[in-house]
Amino acid sequence: MARRGKNEGTIFRKANGTWRAQVSIEGKRLSHSARTHGECADWLRRIQTQIDEGMTFESRSVTLGEYLADWMASKRDTLRKRSGEQYGRLIALYIMPGLGRAKLKDLTLQGVERFYAGLRARGVGSTNIRYTHRVLHAALEAAARRGMVVRNAAHGATLPKRAQREMSILNEQQVGAFLVAASNSRYCGLFHLALATGMRFSELRGLSWSDVDWVKSTITVRRQIQQVIGEGPVAGAPKTRSGVRTILLGGATVDSLREQRQRLERDQESAGSSWQERGLIFPSKIGTPFIPVSVQKDFIGALKAANLARIRFHDLRHTAASLMLNHGVSPLVVSKILGHSNPSITLSIYAHSTIDMQGHAASVMDEILAPVAVSIPLLHPIAPNCTRE
Repeated sequence: MARRGKNEGTIFRKANGTWRAQVSIEGKRLSHSARTHGECADWLRRIQTQIDEGMTFESRSVTLGEYLADWMASKRDTLRKRSGEQYGRLIALYIMPGLGRAKLKDLTLQGVERFYAGLRARGVGSTNIRYTHRVLHAALEAAARRGMVVRNAAHGATLPKRAQREMSILNEQQVGAFLVAASNSRYCGLFHLALATGMRFSELRGLSWSDVDWVKSTITVRRQIQQVIGEGPVAGAPKTRSGVRTILLGGATVDSLREQRQRLERDQESAGSSWQERGLIFPSKIGTPFIPVSVQKDFIGALKAANLARIRFHDLRHTAASLMLNHGVSPLVVSKILGHSNPSITLSIYAHSTIDMQGHAASVMDEILAPVAVSIPLLHPIAPNCTRE
């Protein structure tokens, strides 16, 4: 029997000729069998390194699925409800079937990359794979901090390239045609405000009349309302700190809000005792947060009536940003209106608009640099054949 020092483990040969290594961790014994003494020695060195780096006995038997259940329970109070719902869906759809039974200790970078490749082969889109990686990476990072794994096996994994989804942007004439077609919809004011400010769908849903300053002609985004499966509408703060913002409104947009207020007075009268006052600018017919599908139905109907191609509601945000940039509004101002944390985000998303903006710059520079023929008289002409003393 080959013996080692304290906490270094032992290696011995079994009666059948194979070799066995043993090491103690937290007073409990770990064992490993192999065909050769060298394989056992290699295993001992790896285990000892992991122990030295903080690995616990608990992590040796815990599966990824068991760990993720505990991790999600611990994240319940820190995740937004919508984010928690998305995390749970990605874990159930992708991580559990592919890696759920794997021991936490056995996860490797190569194994994680094979898992992502398998998702790709099944036809899972690159966006969902990248979101799945985000969840798995965050979970394993927490496991590393707790000493359950030596390192985050998902760190540095090769991911599929981010899918670039083409933006569908309306031009000025199309915006006008759309708003005319939507004028009979009870959500025409919502469509107008979306195009005027580029607000997100959830932000428009969460607007209250208390957010409007009629004197200053401003509206402040303070909250959003998202649809959470099993819970319905859930209100919360904007996703980022920069999402809380005050936007100056033009006269036509303020008039649109006044018309919306009059429309709600008629709705309240029609609803009678069914009306539930929530102070929302764009509620349902009984005052509660509107159902997204009802807005989507009117939105698609207005596009069809205006003879426009079908686009996503989110494309109204892209339209607003592009129109502002193409009409010379500073990217810094546009980023504040949209709620981006940095103008560079705005410029990276709307690079096509900045190219269009360069047309004016190119013309200006051409005009500045165009050569002009000029006559420059000599200040001190010198007569021919004249010498100086």
